[in-house]
Amino acid sequence: MRFLLECKFALIFAASAIFCSVMVLRQTMVNQSAHAELREAFVILHSRGYTNQAHRVYNRLLRGLQEMSNKDLREDFQRTLTLIDPSVDQPQNPVWKYHWTVSNELERRSESSLARALKLAERSE
Repeated sequence: MRFLLECKFALIFAASAIFCSVMVLRQTMVNQSAHAELREAFVILHSRGYTNQAHRVYNRLLRGLQEMSNKDLREDFQRTLTLIDPSVDQPQNPVWKYHWTVSNELERRSESSLARALKLAERSE
């Protein structure tokens, strides 16, 4: 009991740090599942012919594209790749447009990652 009284501030700090860490991890998981749900809603709406609603969801997906992680981008790329034929241009198909937007974003990010890797290699010489 004496230990608790002497270290109560340290214990309160540790408990609040653990609580905050758990809440950050929980929010990250919620955000990732929300994006996957939004992507699947887009696919379902488009496949069922709800073009106006699919277009609204498409715009929401595009707005969040810059903040998406590389993992989410790769998942979106893989998911849309199963739905389209990448060798055929389909500019009227929003799933095709989203696939190529995601593809271009992945390409842009890989180029910047390559540039950073080259700079690191130059500094280590």
